[in-house]
Amino acid sequence: MFLFSFSWWNDNLSNSMISITKLDGTRQQGSDCGSVGAPIVVSPNIPSFLKKINYFSVCYKAQMQTTGDPGPIDNVVLYDQDSHVSSAVWDGQERGVLRCHEHTSLLDQWKLTAEQIELVGKAGFHYLRMIPAINFDSALIAALVERWRRETNTFHLPVGEMTITLEDVALLLGLAIDGEPVIGVTSSTPSLLCEKLLGRVPEDLTGGMVKLTWLKEFFSQCPKDAPVEEIECRTPALAFLYRALGNASLKSQSTISGSLTLLQCWSYYRLNVGRPRFNQEPNQGCFPLVLWWKGKQSGSRMKCNIVSYRKALDSLKPSDVEWLPYKDINHTVIPEDIKNTLTLRASRTMLICFEKAERHLPDRCLRQFGMLQGIPNDVHRWERKSRAYDHGVDILGKMQYELDEWAMRRFYVVEGDDDVDEEEYMQWYEKITRKFVGRLTSVESEFKGKVEALNEIADMLGKFSEDGMDFQDKKLLDEVKDIVHKYLMDEVGDSPKKIGMKSTKKRKRKDESICEDGQC
Repeated sequence: MFLFSFSWWNDNLSNSMISITKLDGTRQQGSDCGSVGAPIVVSPNIPSFLKKINYFSVCYKAQMQTTGDPGPIDNVVLYDQDSHVSSAVWDGQERGVLRCHEHTSLLDQWKLTAEQIELVGKAGFHYLRMIPAINFDSALIAALVERWRRETNTFHLPVGEMTITLEDVALLLGLAIDGEPVIGVTSSTPSLLCEKLLGRVPEDLTGGMVKLTWLKEFFSQCPKDAPVEEIECRTPALAFLYRALGNASLKSQSTISGSLTLLQCWSYYRLNVGRPRFNQEPNQGCFPLVLWWKGKQSGSRMKCNIVSYRKALDSLKPSDVEWLPYKDINHTVIPEDIKNTLTLRASRTMLICFEKAERHLPDRCLRQFGMLQGIPNDVHRWERKSRAYDHGVDILGKMQYELDEWAMRRFYVVEGDDDVDEEEYMQWYEKITRKFVGRLTSVESEFKGKVEALNEIADMLGKFSEDGMDFQDKKLLDEVKDIVHKYLMDEVGDSPKKIGMKSTKKRKRKDESICEDGQC
């Protein structure tokens, strides 16, 4: 795209010169007055014409600069930008809200005996049973996903990177964050394993997954004489949610699963975007902390649509962020076994959920731990294994590197540095991040405005008087007309009328109507 730069060079405004400049600042070869020859001699009424041309040039340039390239300028970190949903949104390809799948709403439908409840507690799910079903804000979840980057397992926001950490899992859900990883030998086929553990196999068993509706139908009430076995399970919730967020952030996806209660309540605690209001003061002396958001909500959450949330996140300010939302809570409500594991809240380690292994990178979000944020270490790409990849094989043998990293988790708890320059971090961050997801104006509006401006310039050039011009001046003017004509063709995709030619629109329409009647 080219910009026109007109300027007059004598006091009586009878002479002018034209230069054509690309948006990147380089001159179009052969179109600069300095290289072509003498300035164009124009008619006395040229000043108003020049001012109008300059007006369109300045307005269009300002629009292009405002819309701008959203980044990243340097893709050393966000190397998978082309696959990310933000690329599709920027190109005008809206996918709308995501279909949200979470099964905690079924928890209260499982009838357990006192002995079974005790076993659930020993397995680490005592507090999970207490969490009520939460109404999901699908638009907010979709807007957050647009900011999630699977290259770093963080949200890329205007204020810097943020993420859901092990601390959030422990305090919001009351789940254990330490212990042996959830993994095992899966060399057996899914049907044989299901038969061994449950005594029956569903007819529609696919991919090793069992539907909760089938489990509820046959196992919602366990027999009183069922054998009791001591079990202990450490939650893989965060690894699973990281993988789900990463998958949903791809522009080809339309659903999201995982602990969406954790995701939504994390946002409520930390971001002043879509945060609900209450008819009554929430109970702040409860645990787990997601119960703080239990209650009847009143009022609208902004406009409750993805575009509104996207704009809010694109314009997020530091004052909209709660970096330390748990600082002032009543810590006496936190159970001791949960408190004792919080030493791992800032461990730079690998999270494991069977074949899923995802990096926990608190060094990229140090302000969430009350530390200054410096430029973080590079993130080495890691292989994301899938169920199809590991189906029918021993997962333990395929995950040794990830298991070793988790085993060393206590040695990689990140610490802060008081000498860090956060301004230097933000300068670095603005180069490697995606600055914003949505456009200030839609793609259609930008296109319409661009074509209207070009047509206006073309129309004015067509009325440009050639009186008093010599051959060189007329040649330069024709060159300007040809450039505008070319770019109109490029934008519209059809050949507009030749600039400076008398209109034949009415005659053509008449001819076309005759042809349509078969009388050509």
